[in-house]
Amino acid sequence: MKIKTFSIGGIHPEENKLTHEVATQVAPLPKQAIFPLSQHIGAPATPVVQKGDKVKVGTLLAEAGGFVSAPIHSSVSGTVAKIDTAIDATGYRKPVIIIDVEGDEWEESIDRSETLELVKDHPELTPEEIVTRIKTAGVVGMGGACFPTFIKLTPPPTAKAECVIINAVECEPYITADYRLMMEHADEILVGLELLMKGAKVTKGYIGIETNKPAAIDLLTKKCAEAFATSEYQVEVVPLAQRYPQGGEKQLVDAVINRQVPAPPAIPVNVGAIVQNVGTAFAVYQAVMKHKPLFERYTTVTGKRLKNPGNYLVRMGTPMQTLIDLCGGMPEGDNKLLAGGPMMGKALTSTEVPICKGTNSVTILSGDDARRKEPQPCIRCAKCVGACPMGLEPYLLAKLSAFKNWERAESEDITSCIECGSCQFTCPAHRPLLDNIRQGKQTVMGIIRSRAAKK
Repeated sequence: MKIKTFSIGGIHPEENKLTHEVATQVAPLPKQAIFPLSQHIGAPATPVVQKGDKVKVGTLLAEAGGFVSAPIHSSVSGTVAKIDTAIDATGYRKPVIIIDVEGDEWEESIDRSETLELVKDHPELTPEEIVTRIKTAGVVGMGGACFPTFIKLTPPPTAKAECVIINAVECEPYITADYRLMMEHADEILVGLELLMKGAKVTKGYIGIETNKPAAIDLLTKKCAEAFATSEYQVEVVPLAQRYPQGGEKQLVDAVINRQVPAPPAIPVNVGAIVQNVGTAFAVYQAVMKHKPLFERYTTVTGKRLKNPGNYLVRMGTPMQTLIDLCGGMPEGDNKLLAGGPMMGKALTSTEVPICKGTNSVTILSGDDARRKEPQPCIRCAKCVGACPMGLEPYLLAKLSAFKNWERAESEDITSCIECGSCQFTCPAHRPLLDNIRQGKQTVMGIIRSRAAKK
């Protein structure tokens, strides 16, 4: 069996999959749930509830605030305490809806049975109906990008989808939530994939999994052979070499079907691929077959000095402190709290930041791992260039950003950076390359948007 991978750059950070074989537990309900209105790329959701309103699990709290947006649903039952602001994973205060939890009463429209529903038994599920249910349920990309899923399934007329690629790579160190989801809900994931293929009007699907997950490769290969043996859909499990950042959309498309996605504004569907995270496929199954909005997710809580790291099924709005307490509390000494993994995660200033749709991991780095090393002068070794999966020159982009040379930064394609951190990880001088590039990219994208608005 040929092991594939992407063709440009990449690194091999230490895996630290501490919780690979730790079965998922259901996290307890919080006493108070906090729902940021920006849990997705695009416009913030608009509240449809007011202080004092009673809500159930699955009640709509906020509707989509634009085309590129997604609704927010309650994960708890209780009373709306207030509509306020709170610190989220960005470190800034953002609009939120806060609910005092009073129980676990669900909306009656949600099917809570464990019966596996199959696409062949639901002739009413046209592609349009599938997309509508996904949109209504607020399903977004669960790998962290949080792009509204329904938009990917309705590409522009200039692009034609040929296949759906499920991102089951989970190449980021420490995180094991997707792996546990595959091992515990493989059947639902495959039905979700079939729904995605039907919604996108394609018959070819792929599931990309790195070779450090042999049990998942074997399980899903077996399940695919059974599920699609007599189906019009063709699904292939593709083993991939361990390499970061293989979970990036463009890198995954390259690895699985050997097609190169051009520079922005091009997206994977421009070369025929629709990429969805394995968690998204599971959420699609629940949304379409069980009428269940996206209000809970699989999340890893991990760290080398954490007493009992684990994987949890967590309701959105649960403060991270609740999960940290379940794992034995914050370790003594210096710690850095991340929403996500150590490569692409965001460092947080508060443990009260809530779990959101894109929170695949709560990672605690301790001791020396929590402290940055003192940056030294660049020695022109070009290791960052060799590591960049987008073929960019990170040392140059970082310098242009530091000196605010935005015109040159744009011409050097800074907007193509996927912010994977490979450059900063591999730099022997410990230069803050990604920090500078990320700031420069945001500034340049703002300049581009302003220029477009004036035309």
